[in-house]
Amino acid sequence: MTWTDIVFGRLQGAYDFLEAAFGPLGPLYASVAAFLLMVALAAPLALRRPPDPLDRLNEEGGAGRQPEQPVEKVPQNNGLKLRAESNTGLASLAPYLEPQDQKQFSEIRLKLTRAGYRSRSAVSSFYFLRVALGLGLLGVGLIFYLVTKGEQQDIMKMVMTVGFPGLIGYYGPDYWVTRRLQERQEEITTAFPDALDLMLVCVEAGQSLDQAILRVATEIRVGYPVLAEEFEIVANEIRAGKDRVTVLRDMAERCGVNDVSSFVTVLIQSASFGTSIASALRVYGSEMRDKRVMRAEEKANTLPTKMTLGTMLFTVPPLLIILVGPSMYEISQSLGGG
Repeated sequence: MTWTDIVFGRLQGAYDFLEAAFGPLGPLYASVAAFLLMVALAAPLALRRPPDPLDRLNEEGGAGRQPEQPVEKVPQNNGLKLRAESNTGLASLAPYLEPQDQKQFSEIRLKLTRAGYRSRSAVSSFYFLRVALGLGLLGVGLIFYLVTKGEQQDIMKMVMTVGFPGLIGYYGPDYWVTRRLQERQEEITTAFPDALDLMLVCVEAGQSLDQAILRVATEIRVGYPVLAEEFEIVANEIRAGKDRVTVLRDMAERCGVNDVSSFVTVLIQSASFGTSIASALRVYGSEMRDKRVMRAEEKANTLPTKMTLGTMLFTVPPLLIILVGPSMYEISQSLGGG
């Protein structure tokens, strides 16, 4: 007898003991109890906050510092603050919900920003929804299984009924954000040539680039709200005094579209070399229109390939039934009569 047989024998014995002691769902109860025990043991380690190096540095500096003369305290203004700091709601759980790795945090933050979620608690809300929906749908699946299990216990049914909803709840927010990001990028790609043409008209009419961006954002708000929002952010940041080059690069990073990145590069190079912005917009706008025509032709060329499967499924079988059906019916009748 090998060690694998011994291990499987002991596992089978434990399984039989749990079924005899707690019924058919004894192994499931034991698994839930083991999971809760692991969570209870890991919670203190997860909730323990590591010491802040800045606090330790302040303590060391305070220990080696000579006592100073008491200074009269200046009353502080406890009413108004430059920035409101909230420790309620998800903000208090941010250290436990948000990833501690700075690279991973920056990636998910950029993804949520490109999807249109720009609030401060976007990352915390995203991870909270993943955990809440995963555990919630897992519990719903478990309750549904306990109600509809009947007398026989099917392991595959239990896994599909309990585990599948939990996976959907856990990965559902990620799928939603990815789809929203793709829709926004497609809308920006579609609207960008028209926005460039309108911007060229505004610049040739005598407006500055900042005024043209704001005017374009106002005009395209009804048809293309996503690109209008990006242009409004650019106009407001420039009006607030931020550097134009930095604002344009931030816009390219927020959009995540190659056309916008190339447009930002063209504007930065035009400003660096002192060339006309109208000429740069005219040339680049023409290229964007050509690219839009090529994208439309590409979709048109791939349409027959996509329709092949539908044609085979919905056209060939009825045609075979119409052509071969009468002959098969006559053959069957002749064989039956003979």
